[in-house]
Amino acid sequence: MRTLFHMPLDPASRMIRVILAEKGLPAQLSAHPPWEDDGTLAQANPAGTIPVLVDETPTGETISIAPGNVILEYLEDAYPNQPLLPSTSAARAETRRLCMWFLEKFERDVIDLIVRERIDKRLMRMGQADYDLLKQGNAALVWHLDYFSWLLDQRPWLAGEKMTAADLAGAAYFSALDYVDAIPWEKSPAVHDWYARIKSRPSMRPILRDRIDGQPPPAHFDNPDF
Repeated sequence: MRTLFHMPLDPASRMIRVILAEKGLPAQLSAHPPWEDDGTLAQANPAGTIPVLVDETPTGETISIAPGNVILEYLEDAYPNQPLLPSTSAARAETRRLCMWFLEKFERDVIDLIVRERIDKRLMRMGQADYDLLKQGNAALVWHLDYFSWLLDQRPWLAGEKMTAADLAGAAYFSALDYVDAIPWEKSPAVHDWYARIKSRPSMRPILRDRIDGQPPPAHFDNPDF
């Protein structure tokens, strides 16, 4: 059985969980906050970061794969059924570009300043969220929403004509923000409608059931018709 080291509200971990589900690949989930590692996470990934996928190859070799973009590429190579990267080189490049947009830029501009402040900081018992950082994150989020709205005005899915890994990455990241009710959906109807399409997929149901003790999500969080 493959194992995914993750945290429930870590967006990159959620992305891999959705990708695994879309590909029909079961995995045992092992919650491993990096700041509480007993050495198990470091053994699987010396960088000490999540997500980490531990898988067994057809030859019986056990391997550890990280970070999130490398896990995506591994899953596409090792399990080509239900491909999540398009067939043309140009479309694959655009899909990869947007996946990295979420994993790097969106993470840095928005997630670090909102989700990490409001969730991780609390879990680490580091006090209250920094208001100035939250303000910066919310301002950056508006800019990103405008960009995604522009993309969705040009094409039905983020990377093109069909749903790809870019949409699953985006949905995973937006779901983490939506858990803390940070997204002004009324200002971005195109993004709202796109997210509603992804949110209704069976692969999203497990991550929409995640809960953090003492910090429940808004009522609309797991409702596809929000």
